[in-house]
Amino acid sequence: MIAYDQILSKRAQAISPSRIRRYFDLAETMEGVISLGVGEPDFRTPWAIRSAAINTLERQAIVYGANSGLMQLREAVAQFMQRRHNLSYDPAHELFITVGGSEAVDLTFRSLLDPGDEVLITEPCFVCYAPLVTMASAVPVELPTRHEDAFRLTADTLQAALKAHPKAKLLVLSYPNNPTGAIMTKEDYLPLVELIRKTNMMVLSDEIYSELTYGTKHCSIATLEGMHERTIVVNGFSKAFAMTGWRLGWMAGPEPVIQQALKIHQYGIMCAPMVSQRAALEALTHCDDEVTRMVEEYDHRRRYMLKRFSEMGLTCFPPAGAFYLFPCIASTGMDDETFCEHLLYEEKVAVVPGGAFGDSGKNHVRISYAYSLKHLSEAADRMERFIKRHTQENTAK
Repeated sequence: MIAYDQILSKRAQAISPSRIRRYFDLAETMEGVISLGVGEPDFRTPWAIRSAAINTLERQAIVYGANSGLMQLREAVAQFMQRRHNLSYDPAHELFITVGGSEAVDLTFRSLLDPGDEVLITEPCFVCYAPLVTMASAVPVELPTRHEDAFRLTADTLQAALKAHPKAKLLVLSYPNNPTGAIMTKEDYLPLVELIRKTNMMVLSDEIYSELTYGTKHCSIATLEGMHERTIVVNGFSKAFAMTGWRLGWMAGPEPVIQQALKIHQYGIMCAPMVSQRAALEALTHCDDEVTRMVEEYDHRRRYMLKRFSEMGLTCFPPAGAFYLFPCIASTGMDDETFCEHLLYEEKVAVVPGGAFGDSGKNHVRISYAYSLKHLSEAADRMERFIKRHTQENTAK
């Protein structure tokens, strides 16, 4: 009998499975469940993108490509970043194509971190950051944000963290934010930049939702004075272009960092899928109108769900980006885990407990509005029924 606990990596064993997946797995065993848990656009990938992929298949141009990705695509990414966000990168040396934004995040950690290095991670946040830091033999450090601050990282919080962890090597920012929908403006970043420039710390800016903002244009911290040379920008095609299953992203930053990350990519992945790359080239060059149309529809759904939560008596921070809502459910008398479990079993609606995204997300739940209005309306009706029932039960007690 093999003693697997002695053979398996201690770091891998120490990592807990994603708490998001638990509710998806439960929902799949039940009939009639409405899921608001998956952060995946319900729109079909625009036809022009699909057509480009079909043409690639028909030409049988399914071959290995350059490790860093098609030069045409890298040039298009550089032009896109300049046009949309005033970011300037050399496509030959300062960016390359990855298998989704998640690979870019992992490569950033593995190219920068040594055992014991500390990484400051703004929370609530996407669930992958801390586990990937741990797998790089480094130490994740939570930087909590609060509803009262619109879930933005404040200078006071960062200053306290830098005082407690003066040798922190990397700061992770993810705005627009998953799960809260919060954004950071130039004015929000400026006091942080003053602190960061006094250190030798790098910044990972995960900007996968950069095109999904409502009323305020996305600002990248890399555009601010002194930050271009110390920021790695991660982005991709999944969210804005409804291309989640195509698994394509990119990372851009200072050449010394990018070239180290590229070496790891060469050995671990070799190159991103060629069909996806050809399709992504079409996305960047001819699909602005499609993105605008999707953003307008998300905004409509966002406003509808905010109205419904208000009618239910739930406090909800009004998100300005991404496609998530993060209502506080403390008024129900249940914690986030209990709320999600009971809502699933009693009304067959799947949402995600806020604590899955860090301790500062507790007493909240994440709800995705990347679903049709009909889907959202029925889910909201069930939630309202659930909350009224439990409110009446609490009153009776």
